[in-house]
Amino acid sequence: MTACDTLAILGRWLFEIVSIRKSFVTILVPRSYSLPGWFDMARYYKFKTADELQAEARKLGSELPISDDFSPLFKPVAIGSLTVGNRFCIQPMEGCDGTLEGAPDELTFRRYRRFGAGGAKLIWGEATAIDGDARMNPRQLWLYDRTAASIEQMLTVCRQSHRETFGNEDGFVVGLQLTHSGRYSFRRPQIVMHDPLLDPLTIDKSTGRTVDASFPLLTDDDLKRIEDQYVAAAQWAARIGCDFVDIKQCHRYLLSECLAAKLRPGPYGGSLNHRLRLVQNIISRIRAEIPSLVVVSRLNVYDGVPFRKQPDGSGKAVTHSTPIESAFGVDPNHHERFDWTEPRQVAACLGKWGVAALNVTAGNPYANPHVLRPAEFPPIDGYQAPEHPLRGVLRHFEATAEIQRAVPLVPVIGSAYSWLQDFAIHAAAGNFLAGRCSLVGLGRATLSQPDFVKQLMDHGQLNRKTVCRTFSYCTNLMRAKDHPLGQTPTGCPPFDKEIYGPLFKELQEKLAR
Repeated sequence: MTACDTLAILGRWLFEIVSIRKSFVTILVPRSYSLPGWFDMARYYKFKTADELQAEARKLGSELPISDDFSPLFKPVAIGSLTVGNRFCIQPMEGCDGTLEGAPDELTFRRYRRFGAGGAKLIWGEATAIDGDARMNPRQLWLYDRTAASIEQMLTVCRQSHRETFGNEDGFVVGLQLTHSGRYSFRRPQIVMHDPLLDPLTIDKSTGRTVDASFPLLTDDDLKRIEDQYVAAAQWAARIGCDFVDIKQCHRYLLSECLAAKLRPGPYGGSLNHRLRLVQNIISRIRAEIPSLVVVSRLNVYDGVPFRKQPDGSGKAVTHSTPIESAFGVDPNHHERFDWTEPRQVAACLGKWGVAALNVTAGNPYANPHVLRPAEFPPIDGYQAPEHPLRGVLRHFEATAEIQRAVPLVPVIGSAYSWLQDFAIHAAAGNFLAGRCSLVGLGRATLSQPDFVKQLMDHGQLNRKTVCRTFSYCTNLMRAKDHPLGQTPTGCPPFDKEIYGPLFKELQEKLAR
């Protein structure tokens, strides 16, 4: 059986969805084992050449720059005082595989060892909480006195792996993404404002009820305390040898919600200056108190509105009134359109405050995952995307290009390359050569092929046998909570079968009981 046949068998699970009420999730079950290859299951991705992909983009009304000259992507770039040896970034891919106290565990070390040996020169470390109440899940990394030594060892393992593979650490840069999960904190939501679109979808796990108008907001004093927690975590990051910290402002976690907090009264809401107060204070204090530490930020430039699954499985935007007042970067009169006014202003402010790079993203994994992660198939708790995945990819590319134009002197990292599969690097080179980005980031694709840059160096192309096909297996594992530690580790069951195949099989068996 070939790798493609194996993937075909796995992919076929996505054609028959059997609802299982236990845990309120679904299980994907194989119906047939006779399919010739993954291409037959692909709903949208049928491209055999980069030209075909480019033609499809034109049909959707957009231009997709393409180049088969990858050499410019191997040139170094400065990020503040750091020199990154090539233009490839491992995006902050959380493995949900830490210990309950917030330290990296066996699979975490394995992942960073593989990333270090993979050839990308910028390792944008995963979401690492600044406090126990800020964690998105009970296995998320948490940087504080009890875990600092273990996280330092994780960084050391990553660097050693790179040195063993390439002979040195020249141009190799590793940092951490500091986060407060806010509305999506696993113990209890911590919300900045009451959002008429997101509140009805936000569950207080301590009571099992959705958030309503009686649910308390974080106070101004709470936000001042969170500012202190960010600075304390950054101090730990500097002590353990991080080259940089990312002050995370995306996917509607706390600082991202601050960007949208037009409905919040007081000094942290309303006007854009007020909404930027917390992140400005955090960045200014880190740069003043820890001048050796480079500060970067992953930034949502478009929130969109929530989508919900319909009886036929399709996704549809929730009913909402206009103007939309609770989403950042969104045309208040049309949820599918960008409003660039504030994202441009935020990017300019961040550059002025000394943020050395911006990593552009969009959407909310809990409300509109098709915006964040264009995919061939949705995750098990998701909906069928209401658009061609390529349209979502192009939206990300447009967003990255817009921000790069707004701050031409700040390196901007683009996202959403994974769905392009075999031709992701062609698009990366095309975007870079067109001046639409300074670096390219891959996320899900690195779980199936962490050595993608080494493959390019050695063979001039990706290894087709392990290219991510965006069938959402990694997200399916991430969504699974039926685990002794409250969270199933995530990885790539089809292409990292030895480790994640048994975990996926175990998940199926649990859900089928």
